[in-house]
Order: sequence, then C-alpha cells, then structure tokens
Amino acid sequence: MKKVSIIGAGRNRSGIGEYIGKYFHRNGARVVSVLGTTKETSQKASSALRKYGIDSNPYTDFSAMVEKERPDAVVIASPSFTHYEYLLNSVDFGLNIFCEKPFIRPDIEDFGRKVEDILEKVHEKKLTVAMNSQWPFAIKYYKRACGEIEIKKSNKFFISMSPFCSGKEMISESVPHALSILYVLLGKGEISDLRVDWIKKEEMIITFQYLFGVRDCAVFIKLARKEEQPRDFHFGLNDKIVSRSLNLKNYDIYFSYGYKKMKIADPLELSVKNFIEAIEKKKEPLIGGDHIISNASLLKKIYDGCIEA
Repeated sequence: MKKVSIIGAGRNRSGIGEYIGKYFHRNGARVVSVLGTTKETSQKASSALRKYGIDSNPYTDFSAMVEKERPDAVVIASPSFTHYEYLLNSVDFGLNIFCEKPFIRPDIEDFGRKVEDILEKVHEKKLTVAMNSQWPFAIKYYKRACGEIEIKKSNKFFISMSPFCSGKEMISESVPHALSILYVLLGKGEISDLRVDWIKKEEMIITFQYLFGVRDCAVFIKLARKEEQPRDFHFGLNDKIVSRSLNLKNYDIYFSYGYKKMKIADPLELSVKNFIEAIEKKKEPLIGGDHIISNASLLKKIYDGCIEA
C-alpha cells in the first residue's frame, strides 16, 4: 500500500485519527491527505501531523480529495454517525478501508442490511476492509502477563472502560472492544440473558451470557464516563484481570497483573500493521468481514436492549 487518506485526523474529543496517521506513516504508507468538515479543521489536522514527518494536503470534499490524491486506502476516523456515507463513497471509489469502531452506528435505519451491503460490495470489488477495534492485538501480552488462557465449559469475562461520551452513546463507542476480545478469545457467539443497568447517566453495567458452541461465558461490562486522560481500562477472563496504564509523556502502554507490570506495544499500531499486511498479502485482516458482522449484530442487540437513563 502506497498512499492513504485520513478522514477525521483531528484530536477533537477522543479522536485517534492523528495517531492512526502516525502509525501508517511509521509503517511505510504515505499519508497524502486529510479530510475535515471545515477548512480550519482540515488545515489544523494537517499541521498536527507534521510533527511525525507527515506532509498531507487538507480537504473538505471527499470526492475532490480522492480524485486529486488517488489514495490506495482511506481511514475513517470521523464521528460514528458519518461512517456509513464514507463507507459507501469509499467502496464506490474502489478504496481499501480502515474504519474506526463502531463500523456503523447501531441506531441507523436498516442497520443489519446496510452492514451486509457494504461488505458484499467490498467482496465484489476485491477490496480490503478492517474495523479498528484494536484490543485483540494485545491478547498476546495479556497471556504473557497472566499465563496461558484456559477456556472452560463455563467462563467469566470482565471488562471496565471509561469512554469520553455519556448516555447510551457509551455502548456504541465502547462495547465493540469487549465484543472483539470475546470473538478472538472464544470464537463467534450469541447473546442471551441480556441486562443493562444504569448506575447514573454516566455509568452503566451490562451483563449477558455469551454462548459459543456448547460452552458459555458470563460477561460483565462496566462503563463509566471520564473526560481526563488516562482513562481506566481493565479486562480479563476467569478472574485473570489486567489493568492498562499509560505514560502520558511518551504514550508508553503497560499491563499490570498482580505484582507484575510489563510494557506492551500499542495495539493501535498493531491493528494498522495488520491492515497494511492484509492488503499487501491479499488476506483477511484480523478484524475483517466475518468479525465485523458478528460485532455489529451483537452491538445492535445490546444497544436496542438499553433504555436511555
């Protein structure tokens, strides 16, 4: 892959488009352009990338950007309500796609059909599509910290996250992480016994049974809004829970388990590298089509099962 364009490279709210751009550049791709909603935001995003050695052209019109820059791939890191239109446009232009989670917002009309239509068109055009739900790429470090994973007939999974957003939006922005980890650890599954309890408007508990084959996993997801960095993140299977910590000066990432603390590679960079490799070797990325469909369908069920606080 030679050239990539980024939609949403700014750092408004909790966006990570700037870091995605940095990692594409570090791994051999040319970030040729950024797309923003206004001239000011696109120029600001372009300027922010210069500290990584990236010289990108700012745009506010998607079609003009693609026709001028001719990228091989596009990164969709804009707010989730914009994903569907950018996915459609990217496929129409024959671009490979690296899309931030959620793939499509679960409150969009005809959600399931739209997800499947996009992926069918991707398949027809022999394009590569990946969703950036990066924490499965940290599982190898989880195993190093906690030991090998033992999958039992009945299991327990815990994850605690602190999204920037509040209300029901916390589900669409955070739960894809939990579902992706479950998919990679346990395989494709279904949900039963779903329950969503609001502690307050900015905090909720989600529980359900994840059924995979003849086995099951009791899932406990805690979401509590937090604006400032670093945000809380803990997860684990069968009571082996790791805690993520950050060094905000250099963004080094660590897993802690008991008395053990180990530095890990940024799973975001590993996600980017996996996407680039998938294009170059013409293979399915880790968070590819089947994974995206499973993630989206279960996210929709959880989202619809939640009554706004």
